[in-house]
Amino acid sequence: MSDLTKLSAAEIAGLVAGGETSAVEVTQAHLDRIAAVEDRVHAFLHVDTEGALAAARALDERRAAGAELGPLAGVPVAVKDVLTTKGVPTTVGSKILEGWRPPYDSTIVQRLRDAGTVMLGKTNMDEFAMGSSTEYSAYGPTHNPWDLSRIPGGSGGGSAAALAAYEAPLAIGSDTGGSIRQPGAVTGTVGAKPTYGGTSRYGLVAFSSSLDTPGPCARTVLDAALLHQVIGGHDPRDSTSIPQPVPDVVGAARLGATGDLTGVKLGVVTEFTGEGAEPGVMAAFRESVEALAKLGAEIVEISCPHFKYALPAYYLIAPSECSSNLARFDGVRFGLRVGDDGNRSLEEVMSLTREAGFGPEVKRRIMIGTYALSSGYYDAYYGQAQKVRTLITRDFTSAFEQVDALISPTTPFVAFPIGARTADPYQMYLADLFTIPTNLYGGPAISVPCGLSDGLPVGLQIMAPTMADDRMYRVAAALESTVGTFTPPAL
Repeated sequence: MSDLTKLSAAEIAGLVAGGETSAVEVTQAHLDRIAAVEDRVHAFLHVDTEGALAAARALDERRAAGAELGPLAGVPVAVKDVLTTKGVPTTVGSKILEGWRPPYDSTIVQRLRDAGTVMLGKTNMDEFAMGSSTEYSAYGPTHNPWDLSRIPGGSGGGSAAALAAYEAPLAIGSDTGGSIRQPGAVTGTVGAKPTYGGTSRYGLVAFSSSLDTPGPCARTVLDAALLHQVIGGHDPRDSTSIPQPVPDVVGAARLGATGDLTGVKLGVVTEFTGEGAEPGVMAAFRESVEALAKLGAEIVEISCPHFKYALPAYYLIAPSECSSNLARFDGVRFGLRVGDDGNRSLEEVMSLTREAGFGPEVKRRIMIGTYALSSGYYDAYYGQAQKVRTLITRDFTSAFEQVDALISPTTPFVAFPIGARTADPYQMYLADLFTIPTNLYGGPAISVPCGLSDGLPVGLQIMAPTMADDRMYRVAAALESTVGTFTPPAL
């Protein structure tokens, strides 16, 4: 493994800016690493070798000409295949979009290009971001670099695995119910869900429009903050985008790295510290809480009584929105088309296309959502779920009147073996038990490695009020300063 692939994004950017290495050298080192391990990890669905090297050469030419470079210029980045990339395949992990090359870049990708980062390719994911293990990808599962027989989390397991396998120093994910944070937890990496509306959804292939949130993935808290700063901010092309500047997440991460949390009040969510989590996960979490207290934080217990209803509420709201969003995949305008032989009606072609193009989990959620929205059931199911969402938001509001941030384990268990939960959807859904409330509320949350259980990573989740993303970065960086980062076994 090249020494360049072991460096943080901040370190790589510093070397490129100082002329101590070139963007081409950095990019080639990561492409070589991908070639060496990708047959075992399967983190990528598409590696854009030519595009990456061309972007790196252009960056080197700009630096040589004396152009001012951004804080991540020359740093390679992997992008979850849920974001459109002009001329580069975007499949969303589904056969229904196999081979589709979008005619435009998403806002997130455009901001990455403008910042001088180098896109290595598109990462594997659960189809349409529906899953918690990346086993529902139509192109095969991704493997966790800590143990190749285990899952890397989902839906953004490809992005997290690419980081843990040193195939990329930075990655982009999307978080609808925990799909950035949960993979971060089980791969020993950092995953941050920004405030809903704090990052643009323009060009993000929609799963659940009121929940989907693109965000940064990295191996260190500072790297995640630097990436957050680049991709965040108002976008007039996204009607849900918040017209406010990004909080000073980089400054907060640097402040946290000093290891001083004096004056910070943290609430341990009572409902997430009882039954339901593995003993090893809870042991690592408790040790981390003690470490935060030693850094000066005041720790109190906070009850959020409606959090226990988040899982069922989410699995009515998200499928309902997905059943509406996925109606556009009809075999007519783009993507897969099956049965169009001139002898079938439009309805028959649409049915055959969806039967062939959608996988089992996507079909399951479309059916749940369509039922929940159907006449006679809307108020009983979707309407009730939205009321629960309001109660969860009130829990958060009340909690943040008492503390600066909330903390909990990120996920109830460490990475489980591939195939262990696919036969029981409910057991799979439990992977997001602790992450879903934040999505229903809309606030920011981050997962940071906090220890090991049976040799596998455990994540600690930090939840903050809306548009107070800087708070979670400060606490996460402080924990990282005392716990350190975690390195998987060599591949």
